[in-house]
Amino acid sequence: MRKLDERQERFVRLYVESGNATKACIEAGYSENSAAQKGWDLKNRYADVIEQRLKDAVRDKVPEAMLTISFLAKNANSETVRLAAAKDIADRGGMKPTDKIEQQVTNIEKSTDELRHELA
Repeated sequence: MRKLDERQERFVRLYVESGNATKACIEAGYSENSAAQKGWDLKNRYADVIEQRLKDAVRDKVPEAMLTISFLAKNANSETVRLAAAKDIADRGGMKPTDKIEQQVTNIEKSTDELRHELA
């Protein structure tokens, strides 16, 4: 991962928090006059760093999300909510039912001359 200076680091942190490159750019200390363009440039230049920080932020929230889903599965007033939470837990536990896929295969036989003609 590349080394960022203090302002760049602040921009990345603020962008990950807000999702607004212009606002993050201004709050990181860049000029308001060029914040829209500079924010766009910084967002693209540090896209790999931003992506990793976003993944880390989401990963940090997983335990809390699972607690919420578990709570809903046990305590929600709505049967629909309890069922959806239970299905979500089962899906995450590897018990998701397989998706049915309908596939249609057509076999059209062509002569060698017809295939050569298509290639030409």
